[in-house]
Amino acid sequence: MTVTVRFAPSPTGYIHIGNTRPALFNWLFALKNGGNYVLRYDDTDVERSKQEYSEAIAIDLDWLGIKPSRVEYQSKRFDVYQRAVDKLKEAGLLYACYETAEELERRRKIRLTRRMPPVYGREALKLTEEEKAAFEAEGRKPHWRFLLPNFAENPFETQRTEVHWDDLVRGPQTVDLASMSDPVLVREDGTYLYTLPSVVDDIDMGITHIIRGDDHVTNTGVQIAIFEALGAKPPVFGHHNLLTTVSGEGLSKRSGALSIGSLRDSGYEPMAVASLAVLIGTSENVVPVATMAELATKVDAAATSKSSAKFDPSDLDALNRALIHQYTYADVADRLAAMGIEGEQAESFWLLVRGNLERVADAALWWPVVFGDLNGKPELSDEDRDFVRAAFELLPAEPWDNTTWKTWTKQVQAETGRKGKTLFMPLRQVLTLKDSGPELAELLPLLGRERTLSRLP
Repeated sequence: MTVTVRFAPSPTGYIHIGNTRPALFNWLFALKNGGNYVLRYDDTDVERSKQEYSEAIAIDLDWLGIKPSRVEYQSKRFDVYQRAVDKLKEAGLLYACYETAEELERRRKIRLTRRMPPVYGREALKLTEEEKAAFEAEGRKPHWRFLLPNFAENPFETQRTEVHWDDLVRGPQTVDLASMSDPVLVREDGTYLYTLPSVVDDIDMGITHIIRGDDHVTNTGVQIAIFEALGAKPPVFGHHNLLTTVSGEGLSKRSGALSIGSLRDSGYEPMAVASLAVLIGTSENVVPVATMAELATKVDAAATSKSSAKFDPSDLDALNRALIHQYTYADVADRLAAMGIEGEQAESFWLLVRGNLERVADAALWWPVVFGDLNGKPELSDEDRDFVRAAFELLPAEPWDNTTWKTWTKQVQAETGRKGKTLFMPLRQVLTLKDSGPELAELLPLLGRERTLSRLP
């Protein structure tokens, strides 16, 4: 059996780091097991689904390193869903209901006042053909509910009916179908709710494992019942914990600052995002992982915490820095070239500045500092200016290497009596116009004697 997983986003907005968690869990599971990955757009909500969002999701997943083996659109499969609807109707497992939302709410409140569970009472099963015709004459259109198999003979006498599955993340799980309402699968306008297309597609596309957020746990019992009603064996389910904000609030598509597109545009590295989205809330330490293949070896669904995982953007900053500081020149050469950073000294430059970068794009800020003309002069006291001029008089002759700085400053210290910060800070400010930055011992050979002298205040 070939492992086949799916990620099924709704293209009604941009995916965020919370959506990225199931997308990545499925991708890494497929990688680890040599399986297939289906990207399936849940776009049955024709009014809210937009092609621009579908395209953005594809771009975001590709940026993260997720490469689907198959792409499907549920909006192109309505005929398949209708065949499933017809099959369930013929089996007597899908029945027409005519209640309005207000009527259903009124019944729910009555059941609660009577200390009864607020589940649908299957009143529609009692309708005669004449009563149905009367509703139709009023202009009412039916919605269609799936008859859960939670009774022996009389559907109005439900009994405890347990559905069991061994969850990849949570272990043995049990849901009692008697505690649930018959789910609506088809709306009054003939469109399908998520549950039916999802199950039908999982069957048709050979999905072997469904890995998703634990907010779907209660849906699983119903979906298993529908799988079986359609004559199919249910896949293996796994329900991981969800990401929340630090304050415990759920993430949503309205959190634009956390969309994958905005994180990409802000200069974050894809593996920094992937490492945090996957490792947070697991038994693994949250560390920057360089490749998807390596990350796949660290992910064990069973080792995921049962409680929600809190996402802190500052953690992403730390991972991003750590990744960048590990990058070789080859890792970033193309991106540097796109910024105009190329040539025989580009690699030495990268090795010099990478430890001071928050984003790879920040390298462009340092290139003119090292190889250009500084825009301005530092504000120095008269005493510091005199010290710097005296130090520049002591600059060694070329060639320069990474020992030149030590040789030079040792002589400057001997001549001026300055040491520590009072010696190094004025020189750094003159050479870079900054109070911090790369090691000056490595910077000096790249500057060269002529460019260094040009910065004399």
